[in-house]
Amino acid sequence: MMRQHGRAGILVGVVVAMGLAAHAGAAESPKQLVMAVTPSNIPTELFKASEAFAAELGKKLGVPIKVYMPTDYLGVVEALRNKTADMAFVHPAGYVFASQEAKAQIVAVDVWHGKTSYTSRIFVRKDSGFKKLEDLRGKTIAFIDPGSTSGYVYPMVMLIKKGLVKDRDPKTFFKEAMFTGTHEAALLALLNGSVDAVASFDLAPEQYLKDKERVERLTYIAETAPIPEAGVIVREGMDPAVVKKLYDALMAFNAPEYRPILKDFYGIDGFAPAKDSDYNPVREAIDLLGWRPKR
Repeated sequence: MMRQHGRAGILVGVVVAMGLAAHAGAAESPKQLVMAVTPSNIPTELFKASEAFAAELGKKLGVPIKVYMPTDYLGVVEALRNKTADMAFVHPAGYVFASQEAKAQIVAVDVWHGKTSYTSRIFVRKDSGFKKLEDLRGKTIAFIDPGSTSGYVYPMVMLIKKGLVKDRDPKTFFKEAMFTGTHEAALLALLNGSVDAVASFDLAPEQYLKDKERVERLTYIAETAPIPEAGVIVREGMDPAVVKKLYDALMAFNAPEYRPILKDFYGIDGFAPAKDSDYNPVREAIDLLGWRPKR
């Protein structure tokens, strides 16, 4: 998920493009890192928080980091695939796509609200009268992004498994389905009546709406299976010494003094070890959906 993160989830993610030394076979440290952030939240706010995180990560790695923000969720996957980026902080579906397209490997998973997993929910307004998914037939829904795990992949798989969506086309069940680009935009569209339902991660209302009165105007009528959290990945061929240094630097962020930086940066608590097999359920969901990133 890249929620703000999005959690995207997503979310969602961070790409670090690294300029390695040109000497063949030399395992030298990169001279600069470029960290690209998936725009799963308000771009200006996310960019500012990303710069603070990048500055601290750069100190730990001993390399200056420049922040770059691609235009959509899958920009990170493309950057890894064409090798203009060497490492990334991606949402779960993003990692699966990146592992397929760029032979990326997971380095660490983020911890959010004390967990390394979350869920996606179908939110509606409490006064709408909707009680179950079947009530949304012929209504309108806002998804987040085609590459969003909690904002599209998992909720679509749930709708397909329940037999509501046919041929992987949401318009076989909904009157209209749209993508808002960010979780916050989707929730605001729901509150102002522009759509009847929203697919987003479990704690999205609390994270983005903040105001208790607005949060309490919403409820959810369906929830997916658990989704593994987002994580930091590296592409094929990354110098193992750099990967180890990156892992150690991320683990160092678990110290209490970094909590304010992490809270602003995707709202996470810290990082934990991860392995590729953790994302097999996401692979299965994507396979069922039959969705592939466009080149």
